[in-house]
Amino acid sequence: MKGIIDRFEGEFAVVEQEDRVIINVPRHVLPREAKEGDILILSNGEYQIDPSETAKRKKRIEELSRELWE
Repeated sequence: MKGIIDRFEGEFAVVEQEDRVIINVPRHVLPREAKEGDILILSNGEYQIDPSETAKRKKRIEELSRELWE
């Protein structure tokens, strides 16, 4: 499973999965450094941040934002 952390609500992270289904993931099962916008991968029953995909997504969002203001 892959997903994006949309936001945090109390003890849960609201995660949008690849199939656009929204799930609530308990914060305590995520890596401590997890933040909004991070791409998560569920591997072997453990959530991990995909730094490469997270960086690509952030760069794409910055490009789109820049295009809006040109």
